[in-house]
Amino acid sequence: MLGDRALVVADILVEGDLMGHTTHGLQLLIPYLKSIEAGAMTLDGEPEILSDKGAVRTIDGRYLPGPWLVTRELEELCERAPRYGSATGVIRRSHHIAALAAYLKPVTDRGLMVLLSCSDPETFTVAPHGGLTPWCSPNPLAAGIPTDGDPILIDISMSTTTNGLSMRLNKRGERFPGRWIKDASGEATDDPSVLFADPAGTVMPLGGLDLGHKGFAMALIVEALTAGLAGHGRADGVDHWGATVFMQVFDPRAFGGTEAFTREMSWSADHCRQSKVRPGDPPVRMPGEGALARRAIALADGVELYPGIMDSLRDWAGKCGVTPPKPLD
Repeated sequence: MLGDRALVVADILVEGDLMGHTTHGLQLLIPYLKSIEAGAMTLDGEPEILSDKGAVRTIDGRYLPGPWLVTRELEELCERAPRYGSATGVIRRSHHIAALAAYLKPVTDRGLMVLLSCSDPETFTVAPHGGLTPWCSPNPLAAGIPTDGDPILIDISMSTTTNGLSMRLNKRGERFPGRWIKDASGEATDDPSVLFADPAGTVMPLGGLDLGHKGFAMALIVEALTAGLAGHGRADGVDHWGATVFMQVFDPRAFGGTEAFTREMSWSADHCRQSKVRPGDPPVRMPGEGALARRAIALADGVELYPGIMDSLRDWAGKCGVTPPKPLD
């Protein structure tokens, strides 16, 4: 059983790197292993079903491995969606769930649409628009939409940047491409070190200084879908790294029909790609198009890991009695 769960976690982490989400791929393996070592990630037992109404259910993940919990629950929802038209699941007390984009394609390959979101009730790094007190986590929202070609794969956060990228840039002494965060006094900056100062700065909602009210509103929606529906979150004073997860799977056959859904979304994708652009600019790219292209290249030629990841894993490989893979020529 533990081997099966480890394999699912490995698949999701590698899928993140295949798609180019290098802060949410194998880079997460070390903090996952540290969580296991500290007893913060549960390895034994099953999640607890708190409520099951057929089309809607809620489970307590008991801090079991997040990628395994989400993969398992999405499979259950994919089985139920054709019966009910749509199926919704929320998970409280999941461990961290890695890159949301890694879960989408297996659902769209079945002709189904999926929404996936999460929040981390322990993490307070993003301030509300106009505020300086951290209130929520980056609160990502993902969607997988089938078309008659490649699916549309959306994975965005409701903040200007992620905690993973902030930590990476700070460690490397680098800066953000723009003034995406605020220092403790409220001045916008591109210096990630202010997030780790005392007093600490904050990440701005998506939209930044000018349009951050939109990201703030969207982050509130994510909090409602995750913590609100799960009945567990920041109000509980959580002190455990993890995730509260919302997921919903739609079967187009129960609505306007699969053929009509595919026609509409394929038209939108084609129309956007054919949009006129400024001279010298690249053509419009649909969400997920770059990730799928990187994935295809990596599957053919090998995945290119972000510098330092394998070096940091070698000590753990020795500790776990695992031989690290040799790099390809």
